[in-house]
Amino acid sequence: MSEHDNSGPPTQRLVAEQIAAAALELGFARVGFAPVTPFDEAASRLRTWLASGYHGELSYLEDGEARADPRALLPEAKTLVAVALSYAEPPKPVPLRADREGPALAGSIARYARGEDYHLVMKEKLAALAERCASIIGRPLATRACVDTAPLLEHEVARRAGIGFSAKSTLTIVPGLGSYVVLGELLLDLELPASEPLKAGCGGCRACLDACPTGAFVSAHVLDARRCIAYLTIENAGPIPRELRARIGTRVFGCDVCQEVCPFNASSAPRPRAPELLPRTPLAVVDLVALLELGAAGYRKLVRRSALRRVTRDTLARNAAVALGNTRDARAVAPLERALGTHRSALVRAHAAWALGALGELAASARPRLERAAEADLDADVREEARLALGSS
Repeated sequence: MSEHDNSGPPTQRLVAEQIAAAALELGFARVGFAPVTPFDEAASRLRTWLASGYHGELSYLEDGEARADPRALLPEAKTLVAVALSYAEPPKPVPLRADREGPALAGSIARYARGEDYHLVMKEKLAALAERCASIIGRPLATRACVDTAPLLEHEVARRAGIGFSAKSTLTIVPGLGSYVVLGELLLDLELPASEPLKAGCGGCRACLDACPTGAFVSAHVLDARRCIAYLTIENAGPIPRELRARIGTRVFGCDVCQEVCPFNASSAPRPRAPELLPRTPLAVVDLVALLELGAAGYRKLVRRSALRRVTRDTLARNAAVALGNTRDARAVAPLERALGTHRSALVRAHAAWALGALGELAASARPRLERAAEADLDADVREEARLALGSS
């Protein structure tokens, strides 16, 4: 809570302090309180953004009116408790040797998805916080726990609750933590004093806007999701636009570039982090060939209790094919040839053909395979991608 949070009766302040202390004990890095009132200005901005079509296929965001009023989720709610979990990673140790560590052809996953699925972690912690709240107040409480899957404008909640401000990247920056946080909310039928909202603190910095590999920012605070690597590799289930594939690099699930260049994330000072969100070994660095050739059992093992559950096995293989094409490594040719010839998904075969074309002369040995695909593949998109690849190689 802010040191300026001195409104409301003493009993309310004491209860709020006890709830805040309980939240910190449960592992939340920040906690604040916001009134349950409609988010009229934020909802208006959302409507403008939707009208511009920047949401692409994110049709679930079109329920803007419901997102504008927290009481649509819990009619008897009186307070929103906003919390943040940190997934800041510990500094990487300097390797003693620069030899064969990790896979030969490696891809990257966004930091938030390298540990346990934050949706599960957040829901479990919010449920525990709801129990603590009832114990503190001494009566049953009507509550509703929300993660980003709930129809609620969570960044606006975080701002109103004083735990962060909306950055030009559209992410929430928490002072002292940066943007490597996930947000959660707990609606309570309990009136508590509100925290002091935070004002924007980006100043004249535009590092995130300039660094985006795909140029996804229309302007400060306005993201064209259709060009965002997170959208392209996660939300988009179809073909990745050809003009953006080379810009994705070797990222196979999300992107951290706008966060990596943010000065608020540059501090070397130790930061609290939720242990559940620390990277798992299989997700810290991904083997692109293994991902391209992932079987059903391997997929289930890889995505278990992970945010990667959001995408299908074929989507991951499609992303791996694009990443392999961007490695500029001849070792990518053989697995891409196998995928073009035998993968069950036409989507994956099409992107494997593109990747072979992107490798240029490195993939000269793949011309016979591309020629067969251009003539005989059952899918028109695969045939077209193979023909285009033959023209590139």
